[in-house]
Amino acid sequence: MPKLLYFSLMRLPTERAHGLQIMQNCEAFAAAGYDVTLWVSRRWNTPQMRRITDPYAYYGVERNFRIRRLPCIDVFPLFPTESAGARFAFYLLTLSYALVMLFALPFVRADVFYSRDELLLALLSRLKPKRSLAYEAHLFPSSRRGASLQRTVCGGVGSVVAITPQLRDDLVEMRNADVGRIISAHDGIRRARFETLPDTVEARRQVGWDESAFIVGYVGSLKMIGLDKGVGALLRAVANVAGAQLALVGGQSAQARALKRQWTEMGLPDKRFLHLGHVPPGDVPLYLRAFDVCAMPHPATAQFARYTSPLKLFEYMAAAGAIVASDLPGWSDVLRHGETALLVPPDDVAAWTAAIDALQRDPDLRRKLGGNAQEQVMANYTWTARAERILAHLEAGFA
Repeated sequence: MPKLLYFSLMRLPTERAHGLQIMQNCEAFAAAGYDVTLWVSRRWNTPQMRRITDPYAYYGVERNFRIRRLPCIDVFPLFPTESAGARFAFYLLTLSYALVMLFALPFVRADVFYSRDELLLALLSRLKPKRSLAYEAHLFPSSRRGASLQRTVCGGVGSVVAITPQLRDDLVEMRNADVGRIISAHDGIRRARFETLPDTVEARRQVGWDESAFIVGYVGSLKMIGLDKGVGALLRAVANVAGAQLALVGGQSAQARALKRQWTEMGLPDKRFLHLGHVPPGDVPLYLRAFDVCAMPHPATAQFARYTSPLKLFEYMAAAGAIVASDLPGWSDVLRHGETALLVPPDDVAAWTAAIDALQRDPDLRRKLGGNAQEQVMANYTWTARAERILAHLEAGFA
């Protein structure tokens, strides 16, 4: 049985979506016939995450792969997010993890060394055969240092998996990635998470929401690597639709409180603003089912327009949600306007208001969009199908 080592610097468990993505991918790689071990860093965690003792149960995945925790130096809690100190903490974390990794690797055999972390792959490229290294790219750094590191990694690994077609194209054009060794692979869904969901009325009962309300929902963090995800524009659009409620599931409390202040300063009632904070991954599909509309209001920055394949998009589709999304190239091959979603210009509050209002007035349109989206994601965007495609690409490189 071929062996795959997945390297990640993430906290495990984490409230961030990449934790769910990585755990579900490891499960899918293992189900496809690989002996998989996830090597993560042994880091300080939040009090909420420290209470979770079983990451397999928390993420709802099978125990068909192993988790190994490597000691490291983690001083992130000492510094504010996005400060110079946080950057120092990142490099210290990476260096200490890498040193332990390098000491451990001589005693471990693997056919594939897989990671999303460029620095780790840059080090591995000096020690392991090129054909055995696989890089899953989720970003396109604009800084000179970041671009140089990514170019080094693209040239030093045997296979590159880009999260969107646009990222694939830009890695080939501007990072010298070998066109024959790179594929694109969107995020996906774990089918079992969505097969036994109740209808919307029952979901509302279970989560304690008004069964007769019209609810526009958003799931996930409100920022990504310091970039706003457009939820402020969504808030203003929902505020313009008579009686509509805004539901935020996830997101940091301070950011959510700032949005709540905007809401109340507009003279809107508290009962129309729902914020759940972090919920366990296993509960997210139930909240998705409780939405009338699932929103993806990302702005037209390069990262969101070309290089982001949001996990929430595919889970919205799997829950048969009526999606309103920014019309961006990063998911133009996934969504079709009027068929699986309503696509509107990003940051155009009037256009967002009109789309949400149209869905409030037309339940048949909501059912049509949701049903079509669910059919498409179940057929084309499961983690199982993704893993099989990636592994076939890797194996072709071994030949």
